[in-house]
Amino acid sequence: MTFLHRHKWLTPYLLLLPGIAWLAVFFLVPLGFLGYQSLQSGSFESGYSFTWEFSNYWDAISTYNEQLIRSFLYAGIATVIALLVAYPLVYWIAFRGGRWKNLFLILIVAPLFVTYLVRTLAWLNILADEGPIVNTLKTLGILGSDGRLLATGFAVVAGITYNFLPFMALPLYVSLEQIDSRLLEAAEDLYASKRQAFLRVTLPLSAPGIVAGTLLTFIPAAGDFINAQLLGTPRQSMVGNVIQSKFLELIDYPAAASLSFILMALILAALLVYARAVGTERLTG
Repeated sequence: MTFLHRHKWLTPYLLLLPGIAWLAVFFLVPLGFLGYQSLQSGSFESGYSFTWEFSNYWDAISTYNEQLIRSFLYAGIATVIALLVAYPLVYWIAFRGGRWKNLFLILIVAPLFVTYLVRTLAWLNILADEGPIVNTLKTLGILGSDGRLLATGFAVVAGITYNFLPFMALPLYVSLEQIDSRLLEAAEDLYASKRQAFLRVTLPLSAPGIVAGTLLTFIPAAGDFINAQLLGTPRQSMVGNVIQSKFLELIDYPAAASLSFILMALILAALLVYARAVGTERLTG
C-alpha cells in the first residue's frame, strides 16, 4: 500500500496489466507465430523451414486474387443491404417502439442465441429448389423453370447479410436512442419538413452508429467462409474458404498464413480509407 501510495501514477498501468497480458498471450504471440509460418518453405511431408520466403505472399495474391476480390465484393454488398434493412427497422424501434422496445431488440438479437452453423443451414431450406420462395418466384416469372437460388452469389450474400444483421442493428439503435427528441421538435419549429429534419438532424447524429455498424458487419463478413461453403459452390468461394482449406485439408501452412496476413492487411487498408472518408471523429464517436 505504501508503494502504491507513493507511486499513484502507476495505478492505471497496473489496472491495464491483465488486459495487456491477455492480448500478448492470446493475440500477439499467435499473430507472431502466424507471421513466422508465412515465411516458411517446404511441405507437410518433408517439414517446413524458415527461409524468409516472401514469395509466398506474391504467390497467394496472384493465385487467389479472384477469391480476395469476391470476398470484399460480397462483404460490401452484404454490408450495404444490412444497413438499408437495419436503419429503418431500428429507427422505428427507437422512435415508435414505445414500451415494446426491449421486446423488439430481443427479437433482433434472438438469432445470435442459435449457433452460426445452424442459422446458415436454415437458409438451405429457405432457398431450397422446391421451397416456397423459389416456387413463388417461378410463378411470378422472375425465375425460369430451371432457375434456382442456392449455389449462387445471391444465396451467399443473403446468408452473410442475415447472419451479421444484428451487428449492424445494435450500434444503429444505440445512436438513434441517444438522439434528443427535442432537437427534432426544434427543427420542425424552424419550419423544417420531416425529410429535412431527418437529413439534417437525425442522420448526422446517427453517423457514429452507421460507422460502427458497417465496420462490425464488413470486417467479419470479409473473412467468412461458412456461407460460401454451405450456400454456394466453388465458383462462389471466398478467401476464407481458401484459408480454411489450406490449414485443415491441404496442410499448406505457409500459404494459409500468408493469405491470412494479406486479408488482414487489406482490411486494415480499407479501414484507413474508410476512416479518412468519414472522418476520424465519427469512427471513434
